[in-house]
Amino acid sequence: MGFDDRLKAAILRGQRRGDAAAHEAAAQAMSEEDFRRLHSQVRLKLSDHIEACVNKLPNFFPGFQYEMMYGDRGWGGACFREDLRLARGQRTNEYSRLEVTVRPYSAAHVLDLAAKGTIRNKEVFNRNYYEELADADAEKFRELIDLWVLEYAELYASRGG
Repeated sequence: MGFDDRLKAAILRGQRRGDAAAHEAAAQAMSEEDFRRLHSQVRLKLSDHIEACVNKLPNFFPGFQYEMMYGDRGWGGACFREDLRLARGQRTNEYSRLEVTVRPYSAAHVLDLAAKGTIRNKEVFNRNYYEELADADAEKFRELIDLWVLEYAELYASRGG
């Protein structure tokens, strides 16, 4: 067998090896359905944690009402209250709200957590955190939920809540 024949055989072996490696990688890669299933599992756990944390605010700040959130904006919870202020004969409505959600599944394959806090008609924070879904650390997300709810409670209390 001459050099040219051995070269062709080596190229064919390499192509077969490459095809086998690509097939193996595709088999190991998560399917779209696997990503959806994983997102749903983590979302359920996190939305339960959000509810447990955010739903405690009305116990400490009377007048707040809890609202479960689900749908195209995400899954989670919100707490809100409206206050009527009378000053110098003028009536003003002041709105306060904390909203924490896990954003809906997207083709980007990320787990996205969002929080928005408003105190007396002023946005005090707007947070987002995301990780690749396959590598997402649910404990990190739980810690952020705790941190953001505590931050909102501290801000609300510091402004005369």
